[in-house]
Amino acid sequence: MKVFVTGCAGFIGSNLVDRLIAEGFEVIGLDNLSTGQIKFLGKAFKSGRFQFFEGDLLDASFLKEKMAGCHLVFHLAANADVRFGTEHPGRDLEQNTIATFNVLESMRSNNIQKIVFSSTGSVYGDTSVIPTPETAPFPLQTSLYAASKLACEGMISAYCEGFGFQSWVFRFVSILGERYTHGHVFDFYKKLQKDPSRLHILGDGQQRKSYLYIQDCIDAVMVAIQNSNDKVNIYNLGVDGHCKVNDSVKWICEELNLSPKLEYGGGKRGWIGDNPFIHLDTKKIESLGWQPKHSIHEGIQKTVRFLRENEWVFGRRS
Repeated sequence: MKVFVTGCAGFIGSNLVDRLIAEGFEVIGLDNLSTGQIKFLGKAFKSGRFQFFEGDLLDASFLKEKMAGCHLVFHLAANADVRFGTEHPGRDLEQNTIATFNVLESMRSNNIQKIVFSSTGSVYGDTSVIPTPETAPFPLQTSLYAASKLACEGMISAYCEGFGFQSWVFRFVSILGERYTHGHVFDFYKKLQKDPSRLHILGDGQQRKSYLYIQDCIDAVMVAIQNSNDKVNIYNLGVDGHCKVNDSVKWICEELNLSPKLEYGGGKRGWIGDNPFIHLDTKKIESLGWQPKHSIHEGIQKTVRFLRENEWVFGRRS
């Protein structure tokens, strides 16, 4: 089977490409390389079953052309810069919502009717239901990123109803692991590179967050698409638990053998749109037989070790 992966050079995308190839798929990948790293695709290029195109999802005609002949689309490309969303409000609309519309229209033109979509647990906003199940009511949205992802979910379900598509929508917590180049571990590590004696933390350090190791995430995606067959399949992906930001800081510093002075940036939120408590209910995906193999602590350890062995990623992101 030939599959199409958007955001194929990114953290999650490149790991997914490797897994798909290992399981016998032929993969066509597209990435605009704004944050993705071509180096992450080295193993895929050597496989003989991978073809890469550099391009942007806003180029609808290019997307339609490159998607031809595929049977399934994994749509992972997105602007994931949640913290700075209010500084460029059009970016989430363009790179997330409009880009997803272009993906759906390209699929329709090429008679492709199956899509796997990476959404976010942030669509639940400041929910009062903890742990949060897929059926929880949506409160007011707290970030432009989450609002754009929720709009994508709405379009995808409408295409399933209107055009006979089938979808698998995954609401992720933050993902950790090898090839990680964006998020709190990356930011803290980079700050400690510059000044190992002090660490500035956004918020009060008491924010409670959940994280999932990348290979556990991909395991869950593969289990879901192989074992669920509804028109619209929505799954939370995470671990059954959470940690405080202060816990994460402690584990990062232990791994780096540092004892910096901790300085805090204010109240309960680290930034506009930050949800101070994220803990998703994952019983639905677990009912298919999936269980994460790694704890949050282990995921953070593996991420720090990857960054320590691949400090070149900091220059690329800069």
